[in-house]
Amino acid sequence: MASGEAKPLTRREARALYEAQQKDAKRRGKSAVAPEAGTETTQAPVEPMQAAPSAPVDSKQAKERAKAAFTAQDRSPVPVPVPTPAPVPAQELKVEGPAEHPPVSDSDDLAESGEPDAQRASVPTELLVGAPAEPKKSRAGRNLPAAIGVGVLMLGLVLVGLFLFEPLLVGIIIVLSGIGCWEIARATTHAKTSVPLVPLFLASAMLPISAIWGGLEALGFTYMICLIIALLVRLTEGLKGAAASVMSSVFIISWVPLLLSFALLILDEHNGQWLIATILLLAVSNDTFGYIVGVLFGKHPMAPKISPKKSWEGFAGSMLGSMAVGALAMYFWLDMPWWTGVILAFFTTIAATTGDFSESMIKRELGIKDMSNLLPGHGGIMDRLDSIVFVVPLGYLISHLLTWSVSLS
Repeated sequence: MASGEAKPLTRREARALYEAQQKDAKRRGKSAVAPEAGTETTQAPVEPMQAAPSAPVDSKQAKERAKAAFTAQDRSPVPVPVPTPAPVPAQELKVEGPAEHPPVSDSDDLAESGEPDAQRASVPTELLVGAPAEPKKSRAGRNLPAAIGVGVLMLGLVLVGLFLFEPLLVGIIIVLSGIGCWEIARATTHAKTSVPLVPLFLASAMLPISAIWGGLEALGFTYMICLIIALLVRLTEGLKGAAASVMSSVFIISWVPLLLSFALLILDEHNGQWLIATILLLAVSNDTFGYIVGVLFGKHPMAPKISPKKSWEGFAGSMLGSMAVGALAMYFWLDMPWWTGVILAFFTTIAATTGDFSESMIKRELGIKDMSNLLPGHGGIMDRLDSIVFVVPLGYLISHLLTWSVSLS
């Protein structure tokens, strides 16, 4: 062995040196002794067994041969077996998008503007072999057949209550008010506000009944009682968050049961059934004409941050269509001048649009798309009553003013 101190070898160099010694020993017909695995040598490399006299192995040359052997071994490609995929029937083939970008459902803005989901649009439809076709949504992001069916059913029940069985109309208003209050109270939990439901349900029953039995004075008196009940019930639950809870209760009671109760005040007027039917028809006309014109020609949004689907073109369509319907209804149903229908339609269209914006603003603030999913194609009860609750009290006021002006003339 070469004289002098040897530099310590690393584990990798020791193993390479051992392999080189093994090859050298085989070439000379001798065997070598293996060093222990996982240890580093601090002396010269291990010599082969002295079974027969032979020339000593130079450690410097062995290290150079070991490094050369390891370099060649590291550079040589290692074959990796590739498994052969099993044949897949053509019906089960499906091309998916990139794994790092999972599909995301449409947001509220996309649903309202009618744009398809970006991830789903990146995959061509013709590449989806055997994939079930998704139900086609309307540009407004709704299931249009279901929405029409539910709307016709609700309108039919209201008309039956108007012209055939008045207690049914009172019951419908009570039920709709109760469900609407529950939806809004449930939505306020997104703002970490807890609203007691008992005062809301009591107001939903007491306000319509007082309106049908006692008129406007009884409705105002009952409204004050309902606010006091809401305050007392909330105080019994503690002071933590009481201010936000009480203000939310006052807002919900004023928004839903109080405004809907004006429909029963109109019912006591002369030709009250036909006037309510006209107001409801104007609200439906506002939504219908606004939807048709907005889908066909809508390009300029009225308030994109609140409701992107509302356009100025759709608002113009709502106004013109409602004016035409109002003029015909007032002339043929109520025996009033046609211009009274135009005036009534003008204010009800503004009120209906304001109601739509008000609910959209609340939903945006709370971070929700619909108040609930009780009505297929519509969302929740309040998603259908948002315009009506503003139209009914304004229609009550405008109809009285129009009747008074016509009687003077």
